[in-house]
Amino acid sequence: MKLGLHIPDFTWPGGAGRLGPDLADVVKSAEEAGFDRISVMDHVWQIGVVGPAEHEMLEAYTTLGFLAAHTTRVKLLTLVTGVVYRDPGLLAKMVTTLDVLSGGRAMLGIGAAWNEEEARGLGLFFPPLAERFERLEETLQICLQMWAETERPYDGEHYHLGRTLNSPQPISRPHPPILIGGSGEKKTLRLVAKYAQACNLFPGPELARKLEVLRAHCEREGTDYDAIEKTVLFNFDVGEKGENVPQIIDSLGSLAGQGFSVAHGRVAGVSGITPLEIIGSEVVPAIANL
Repeated sequence: MKLGLHIPDFTWPGGAGRLGPDLADVVKSAEEAGFDRISVMDHVWQIGVVGPAEHEMLEAYTTLGFLAAHTTRVKLLTLVTGVVYRDPGLLAKMVTTLDVLSGGRAMLGIGAAWNEEEARGLGLFFPPLAERFERLEETLQICLQMWAETERPYDGEHYHLGRTLNSPQPISRPHPPILIGGSGEKKTLRLVAKYAQACNLFPGPELARKLEVLRAHCEREGTDYDAIEKTVLFNFDVGEKGENVPQIIDSLGSLAGQGFSVAHGRVAGVSGITPLEIIGSEVVPAIANL
């Protein structure tokens, strides 16, 4: 079992003036603790389950570039990019750039987008849900085409690219891994089976059934189900003195037993660093062989 540090909240005690150095300290500490990857949300306003819209939020890919400069090993991704926020040719170029400058550590985390309030607020493109899923599939096709070293045109229903030149190509081979976020059984998990190397699911009692649905889609698509990395959202709250560590280890063991190999999690009190140190000394060694 591997751990991913998810950073959805930038409202930290030091304020905006300290965000740069504080964030650098957090990601360096996470890497030292043994986290496998670090992710940020792709939002421009804070989301309701984390805090008020007015709370601090950083643009995702600028932030990932900053994280690349302050780490050496961890994989870097969004959980997850809202597909309609960037045209796919530009998105493929952004992920390529992150991969090249980080030494091959980028992943493309992507989904159909959901936050209409922030999109309308800042004038971002936000079509109806059915169209967003159509655009998601075309975006996946475009990214894969641009990462396949072909320059042929792409002519889809929504996107038309005259020349899919992408130089330099990513360092990751055959391309940066694609992770699709979401649990939708008819569309999202089908796209995982057809295009992705990883999925990210929400925790809950339906996890086992979601994996069976994914397995069925893989059978129809001719995809190796076992080759797809199963990841799940997980909140880490170790407690003030690490008193919650045994429960966290048990929960991670249960998830590993269901077939999950990565838990992406928000760490309570992360800006204080101590929770990361506790996870590194007590949780990471305990789950290494799950």
